[in-house]
Amino acid sequence: MKTIIVIGAQGKMGQAALTGLGKHKVITASRSGEGCDYKVDITNEASVRRLFEQVGHFDAVVNTVGFCEYTGFVEMTEQQWMTTVMSKMMGQINLVRIGQEYIADNGSFTLISGILNVKPIPFAIADATTSGAIDTFVKCVALEMPRGIRVNAVNPTVLEEAWEVYGEMMPGFQPVPGALVGKAFERAVDGFLNGEVLFVDA
Repeated sequence: MKTIIVIGAQGKMGQAALTGLGKHKVITASRSGEGCDYKVDITNEASVRRLFEQVGHFDAVVNTVGFCEYTGFVEMTEQQWMTTVMSKMMGQINLVRIGQEYIADNGSFTLISGILNVKPIPFAIADATTSGAIDTFVKCVALEMPRGIRVNAVNPTVLEEAWEVYGEMMPGFQPVPGALVGKAFERAVDGFLNGEVLFVDA
């Protein structure tokens, strides 16, 4: 049994991830902290470090959050870009950068990207760009990680459980059940994959 920190556990993607991690000791965290064991803001380095120090020993980190601004490229401001970059990209990079100081030997980080970097839709340029960055990051950083630490990403399409929210902006997409995405998180945590992007698409 591993001790796993799941960030964003209360969200749809977090709930999907949890379906694949049931045999482990799961410690939950979210930005609000509501209904979770800990509160963490991945855009704040001190908050990330405090989470890892509070938890103590852990074997894996699973992140399912990354806020993105949605608007057309021409209208998108620098601040909107930076909001997305600091959450979806740098927030996740910092989980690995800081977390590698605390995680157990042979531990793993599993990050979240998203299908829009390979199947773009209108108004999602920031999401697509930062998802692409995370896919590249895990492939490259895996070559540099110490102590046998692994880093992977799950790149899912839209969840069935979130279709009511996102379906209108994603015509022609086939949603997948959260349990299928949970299997990808399970493979990332329990397998030996390293530097891989696990696509979950219909």
